[in-house]
Amino acid sequence: MRTALLILSFLLALHLGGCASGSGGPAAVTPGSRSPLLAEKLTQQAIAELDPTPPDKPNPAKAEQLLKDALAADLFHGPAHNNLGALYLEQGRLYEAASEFDWACKLMPGHPDPRLNLAMTLEHAGRVDEALDEYATALAVYPNHMPTLQAMTRCEIKHSRPTDHTSVHLREIALAGEDQTWRAWAQQQLVKSRGAGD
Repeated sequence: MRTALLILSFLLALHLGGCASGSGGPAAVTPGSRSPLLAEKLTQQAIAELDPTPPDKPNPAKAEQLLKDALAADLFHGPAHNNLGALYLEQGRLYEAASEFDWACKLMPGHPDPRLNLAMTLEHAGRVDEALDEYATALAVYPNHMPTLQAMTRCEIKHSRPTDHTSVHLREIALAGEDQTWRAWAQQQLVKSRGAGD
């Protein structure tokens, strides 16, 4: 079964918008009490509540409860932590969001999405250097992950922290960005950087 993850792509558009895990953490759960299939089912239901079929409207409160239920079924279910963090981030609950993304990073070591989301949370909290480090970690886990490359490059430019790789990344985004908005933004930044160099 495909595991869908919320990546918060709506926060990645040129400007940054905008646990159920508790303090005990995953170590507090015994393997016999876990129900991974139920956790996956509840996570998928939560995703459906956030992106319903028209004419239904998103129901974040119901999605949050479903994700908490998923974590009650299996505290080690990384996608539920990631998606719950995404809800918290959208609500401006940065500490809770960071906590959920941190658990998701540990439970999904090869997946870039929780690291991308954690980086965006840190950036939103004004912890730009830590955010840039986390973006770099996400790219180390999954090289050339375009959503991360876009977010990191935008962060570098927005907060005046360009690196030797920023212009290279802008060229990659201009050619292969996720959509026309990102490609146009990268092209515009390249033109600005050339003008500044003259």
